[in-house]
Amino acid sequence: MGLTAELCEKIVGTTDGDIPDDVFAHANRVTLDGLSVALAGTTQKAPKILANHVRDQGSVAEATVIGFGFKTSPFYAAYINGASMHVLDYEPMSTPPNHATSPVLPGVLALAEKLGADGRTAATALIKGIEMEGRLRYAEGHPGLYIFHTPGVVGPMGSAVAASHMLGLDAEQTGHAIGTAATRSGTLPANKGTMTKSTHCGYSGASGLDAALLAKEGFTANSDVLDHKLGWAKAFLKSEISPDILLAYGETFRIVDPGYNIKLYPANYVTHWGINAALEAREQIENVSDIESITMICANSEHVDRPLSKTGLDAKFSIHYTVVAALLDGPLGIDHFQDAVVNRDDIQALMKKITLVPDPSIPDTTEGRWVDLAVTLKDGTCIKVHCEKGLGHSQGQPATPERHRIKIHDCLQRVFDDTTEDEFVALASRLHELSPTELKRLMEICRMDR
Repeated sequence: MGLTAELCEKIVGTTDGDIPDDVFAHANRVTLDGLSVALAGTTQKAPKILANHVRDQGSVAEATVIGFGFKTSPFYAAYINGASMHVLDYEPMSTPPNHATSPVLPGVLALAEKLGADGRTAATALIKGIEMEGRLRYAEGHPGLYIFHTPGVVGPMGSAVAASHMLGLDAEQTGHAIGTAATRSGTLPANKGTMTKSTHCGYSGASGLDAALLAKEGFTANSDVLDHKLGWAKAFLKSEISPDILLAYGETFRIVDPGYNIKLYPANYVTHWGINAALEAREQIENVSDIESITMICANSEHVDRPLSKTGLDAKFSIHYTVVAALLDGPLGIDHFQDAVVNRDDIQALMKKITLVPDPSIPDTTEGRWVDLAVTLKDGTCIKVHCEKGLGHSQGQPATPERHRIKIHDCLQRVFDDTTEDEFVALASRLHELSPTELKRLMEICRMDR
């Protein structure tokens, strides 16, 4: 039996009875966070374009398009909703680095709606899909970033595993679903800072869901796709895949160990170390107009080295912008990534005063990353801050329920009144306990057109 086939036996053998209550609790929290971020994401231009594009094409009305008041096929629902969940770059972040939720959760909910499933089935599928993504990342030895954008590499297979559970596929069928999903992997980091990046998670989720639907109908793929000499690992990984780590699937769950990071700022996660350092420095500055210069020692992360961002999407990937905005305004929220805010005179002027000093000894990944920020004032005072693990980091300063609720409210107040928000939170925060009727109601709330 090959590695892929052996893994599929482990996947199919993992049932809801194998999942402890605390793991379900984390799935509930991820669901609440992901859906709240997706609802806020529907206010952005990219999801609106995608929704209008799909609506114009017409399709079967089986699954909710979040925030736009209509249903479509599960494929297109996963596509649009995954993009809405990722467009703000605000959904949970995994370790090793990956956006694990947005490729999996939308497809799970789309199939749950189509099939009339209960919340426990959906939560189990979500956990299993995230586990697949996490195992694939961990089994490589997680050296850092892929050449391709991570959710496009592992997301299709995470989605395929989740959808296979929803559809009740056996090990052989699940292997075909993984094989088909694997051949659809790969998204380009060049599109970071553009609308297209949001579709990396949406398309990955839709592709994996589609692969499982095809497998259910008898569609086949290479059953040894993961470690085949011309397969997925050879195409995408920087090092060999570890069978032992991969085959430990479900023995402990990656959603709990090492856990996930609740993002408290809607920007690329690499920028959060600088944001946290800037917030700490800000507390020691009486007047931010006195800042003369800013220097930050950091990892050599080229994709966030964007000295003079002009758009909100680009600013999400700019250490320069996020540090400066945090120094001037304090904690960053969704509104900080509007074009008009990015182009404020004070922000543009201060961005010209920041210097990055890349240190090759600092790991370019979530584990071991640190920054040293030095803010020099006009009177010569130099304020220095060292940041290793910021707010929201599962292994650093995890987001408290109270702080997380502030984020949730900031997202939901953009689309719901208080009564609807309360009903939504009450349902989304207990996914694994929902009856089919309650899950249907959750999606009705999400579907409501503004």
